Amino acid sequence: MTDPGTELVTLDVKDAVGTIRLARPPMNALDAAMQDQLKLVAEQAAARSDVRAVVIWGGEKVFAAGADIKEMQRMSYTDMVERAGALQDSFNAVARIPKPVIAAVTGYALGGGCELALCADFRIAAENAKFGQPEILLGLIPGAGGTQRLSRLIGASRAKELIFTGRQVRADEALAIGLANQVVPADEVYATACEWAARLAQGPGYALRAAKEAVDGGLETDLTTGLTIERQLFAGLFATEDREIGMRSFVEEGPGKAKFR
Repeated sequence: MTDPGTELVTLDVKDAVGTIRLARPPMNALDAAMQDQLKLVAEQAAARSDVRAVVIWGGEKVFAAGADIKEMQRMSYTDMVERAGALQDSFNAVARIPKPVIAAVTGYALGGGCELALCADFRIAAENAKFGQPEILLGLIPGAGGTQRLSRLIGASRAKELIFTGRQVRADEALAIGLANQVVPADEVYATACEWAARLAQGPGYALRAAKEAVDGGLETDLTTGLTIERQLFAGLFATEDREIGMRSFVEEGPGKAKFR
């Protein structure tokens, strides 16, 4: 069991990009202490005005190989009834960061690691990356959002195949099925994710937040309600300075030259 005082998840900020770093070697097994710290750090990244985009990074060798199975093995049904909510809350805190979030995935992203990557808006995968939901091999199912977020991302049939079999997906297949957005050499993963984040950090913050809320909120409801969410967020952006800057720049200089505040 991890010492509660150990720093397992950190937030480092540079040039408006916040890096959420998983730091529980050798495999970044997501035990309860790490889950609780992840929630706190994600909430910090969401609240800090100097963070405009986020990268989740597990290090050069592994993203996160899953939950701490030894810890889970000792838990009873009632233990997990009490813990399951906190587990999902920690991952939900990442998914609800109202800014662009990029997962930089090297090595294994299995079980809870895959579920954490699914909480990001984009996934940059190393050529050696492997994704998977192997919980079925333990007589379980994913419990931190895998059954829901994976099916929304790659479709129900593909998600069921991965969840039912527990098989691992290599980077090239992850790219083909939409689980990864880009595949790069392992030593370029973090830099590439930071490049994505830096580019997005220069964009209109309120519009990016609204776009994320519209897409994510719309996926959780019917089309009519989703369109209502979109309409309200779209109209609300007409009250922002970024909208004024963007439209003025377009008229005076052409597209893609606005410098947002």
